[in-house]
Amino acid sequence: MATPVSEAVGVADLETVRELAQQLRVDSVRCSTSAGSGHPTSSMSAADLMAVLITRHLRYDWDNPDDPANDHLIFSKGHASPLLYSMYKAVGVVTDEELMTGYRRFGQRLQGHPTPVLPWVDVATGSLGQGLPDAVGVALAGKYLDKVPYRVWVLCGDSEMAEGSMWEALDKASFYGLSNLIAIVDVNRLGQRGPTELGWDMDAYARRVEAFGARAVIIDGHDLKAIDQAFAEAEDDSRPTVILARTRKGEGFSEIADAEGWHGKPLPEDMAARAVAELGGERNLRVRGPVPPPDMPRPAPPLRPEIALPTYQLGEKVATRKAYGQALAALGARTDVVALDAEVSNSTFSEDFTKAHPDRFFEVFIAEQQLVAAAVGLSVRGYVPFASTFAAFLTRAYDFIRMAAISEANIRLSGSHAGVEIGADGPSQMALEDLAMMRAVGGSTVLYPSDATSTAKLVQIMADLDGISYLRTTRGAYPVLYGPDEQFAVGGSKVLRSSDADAVTLVGAGVTLHNCLEAAELLAESGIAARVIDLYSVKPVDAGTLVAAVRATEGRIVVAEDHYAEGGLGSAVQEALVAALRDEPSLPLRLQHLAVRSLPGSGSSAELLDAAGISARHIAAAARELLQ
Repeated sequence: MATPVSEAVGVADLETVRELAQQLRVDSVRCSTSAGSGHPTSSMSAADLMAVLITRHLRYDWDNPDDPANDHLIFSKGHASPLLYSMYKAVGVVTDEELMTGYRRFGQRLQGHPTPVLPWVDVATGSLGQGLPDAVGVALAGKYLDKVPYRVWVLCGDSEMAEGSMWEALDKASFYGLSNLIAIVDVNRLGQRGPTELGWDMDAYARRVEAFGARAVIIDGHDLKAIDQAFAEAEDDSRPTVILARTRKGEGFSEIADAEGWHGKPLPEDMAARAVAELGGERNLRVRGPVPPPDMPRPAPPLRPEIALPTYQLGEKVATRKAYGQALAALGARTDVVALDAEVSNSTFSEDFTKAHPDRFFEVFIAEQQLVAAAVGLSVRGYVPFASTFAAFLTRAYDFIRMAAISEANIRLSGSHAGVEIGADGPSQMALEDLAMMRAVGGSTVLYPSDATSTAKLVQIMADLDGISYLRTTRGAYPVLYGPDEQFAVGGSKVLRSSDADAVTLVGAGVTLHNCLEAAELLAESGIAARVIDLYSVKPVDAGTLVAAVRATEGRIVVAEDHYAEGGLGSAVQEALVAALRDEPSLPLRLQHLAVRSLPGSGSSAELLDAAGISARHIAAAARELLQ
């Protein structure tokens, strides 16, 4: 039988907070036992911390989660979802019934780890080491763009402090003076398989935190007065604060408190009953803390004027990476557009945006995980982030990109210096996996323009795309193929050369499109007419144009890409045509796929493209082979 406790609104007294903490523990046990899975012990250790936070310090209007003056609360230790959802019950936005019947159930919103399907969740967490980096982006928006004094509170686990991304986050938070960022580390000593790296060595944690420029505060994580004081003092500091709270995993239930072997395990029903009894029984306390005052500033609506994109002369040689920077600078006339770079802006040409809009550019330095995370955090606040670096180095941040998709974040990524085309720098700098990587991201858009005009048009389109979008740019300068009035679309392509006499289709994107055009000229000298397709939208791909080309050229198609054979342009074409064959089994298909199939080295662009078998002469030879 539930024991009712009177409702409290506003700043609760510490006795009410103490009761709330016990309720959060009880409900964490109850919901995870009901679900048969979950992390109750990881939730119980942080219950006192969160009870103090939501009743006395978190300024949040639970009935209006979109209020731009609200504080933000991010559970970097996303496995403590029983605690988070129990908090939602305590503030009255989730019912006890939903908590007990919806947690970790199919088709329900209280998922095993939090996602933004819940309006009070900013980002998906659960892949450890990401909540704090995402929070840096939210805090950057608050301090430099919104200019609203909301705070960004982050509950971190001690196990995830072994992730380098957590220290990247603190380093960048300190560099940007993010005094609006407060990390709360639940130092409960125990990880999944046993003790954590540092255990309860609070001084070691503090030394590391201070070394990265943040303020470290050590407290007893079960002392409500100490927690309250630390939270109050954190609000006025001039740099990010990290509250290191010494806690016990499973706190409140003597049978499992600080005991190994209970990570990620719900309590059996008999133990759960004993735990609830020891914690003082079920409660239905409803508590809400402070809300942002009406006179607190809110950000102004963004300005979105007409964009004057750069234009280029036909035949003019312009690198698509340069066109990216110029288009991004023009797009910056929209005040919601922001740019980030990983200390290569003079190569990605995002430096053009920096010069035009320095107040909306964030240098993240060589920290690609933080680069993507900051973009995600900025998108939480409604900004339109473009993050750029060398395409090869986005691989370091792939888990962050994957989680951004789960967060349903709208971010734009640009990867330059792709493929063997980059030349003498060698294979460590050559992105040869990026198309496959980005195509595999759920709901992603992958674009690979071949000239400056298409690049500029696609950059503008990306600004209004939902989900994760990726633009692959080329290092070298190549002729402009399209006039300023040419239109482009996601899922589109361009047929640059065709006739009724076409005997073969050549498909390329980026540098290989130019090689396809050169190959078509070589074939024409032999009396062979070739259709040439610019497949600038790699995902989604223009299946209709491909199928029409296959019909017109009796199934003879050559795909050339500056990428490894797996997962890139060729895979996109083959998947589209295989799907078409299911509907039209008689459709003829003879496909040659030219791609990088061995480890490249250093050399000139021409040497490397030819050695990889994707130069014009190889494309022409593959076409002739299909005609034999």
